[in-house]
Amino acid sequence: MKKSNSQKINLGLFVIISTLFLIIALYFIGNRQNLFSKNFKISAVFNNVNGLILGNNVRYSGINVGTVKNINMINDTTICVDMLIDEKILKHIKQNAVAGISSDGLVGSMVINIAPEKDYAPPLIPGDTIKSYSKISTNDMLETLNTTNDNISLLTSDLLKITTSIKTGDGTLGMLINDPELAYNLKKTVANLKTASISASNSLLEFNKIIKTINFDESMAGVLLSDSISAIQMKSIITNLDKSSIGIDSVISNINDLVLNVKNGEGTLDYMVNDTVLVNNIDETVKNIKEGSIRLNENLEALKHNFLFRGYFRKLERQKAKEAKKNN
Repeated sequence: MKKSNSQKINLGLFVIISTLFLIIALYFIGNRQNLFSKNFKISAVFNNVNGLILGNNVRYSGINVGTVKNINMINDTTICVDMLIDEKILKHIKQNAVAGISSDGLVGSMVINIAPEKDYAPPLIPGDTIKSYSKISTNDMLETLNTTNDNISLLTSDLLKITTSIKTGDGTLGMLINDPELAYNLKKTVANLKTASISASNSLLEFNKIIKTINFDESMAGVLLSDSISAIQMKSIITNLDKSSIGIDSVISNINDLVLNVKNGEGTLDYMVNDTVLVNNIDETVKNIKEGSIRLNENLEALKHNFLFRGYFRKLERQKAKEAKKNN
């Protein structure tokens, strides 16, 4: 009988203790799930919830403020997530807050993180829908990394081909690296360029010295460089010289045509130049004319001494003497 009573007492104590543990566990679980506090509901719309399930935590600025209450799929690209938020946080969350889904650590469960915005906005009202953004999922990251690895593999293969070609001396770069004569010529070319640049620099310095020595007020060079009127006149002179050169070219062309005609035996001039008989006749004619002029002078002198014409010639001499006195 006593043994039966002790068993009953032990059983009663076990039931009481178990019930207390159950109540405490339910309390902590309910408190964790915000079942025993005043809550308000807000929503957010996502394209992909990335494995989010009911009961996952909702955090605001890194602090647990609620849990996921419901997940509804509106269509193939829109999922609405309802959240229960502690009423004490209501005054801190603004209408411009943004919700995003991320993992709790590397292998933890998914959580909703609500981030505040810096701009001013009114507080949330229970039932509001806040903005959301979707992060890149792990699968997308792995696919991107896979594509990147493939591209790196192709790039490495191409680089290996390029380095092999360079080693074997194929192409210009390979020749530059492996051909010592080409390297020497290139080095010599660079040295020549350096020398040329030094010479050009010295020439510029000399030219600057010449420019500095020009008297822009008095020298001809200064007038030509600074006086616009002189520049216009010089331009006019050059234009006239150009026109004159064209005229001279035309005259020379005509002279060449004339000389060509003379050479070809056309006209009287060629006949006079090339016919030796005519030239001899002209010489004889000139001699005869010269002899005739001498004889004519002798006849005139004889007439001056003739008594018939002596008075006439004296009269002419007196007239010449009078004209000479008037002129003097």
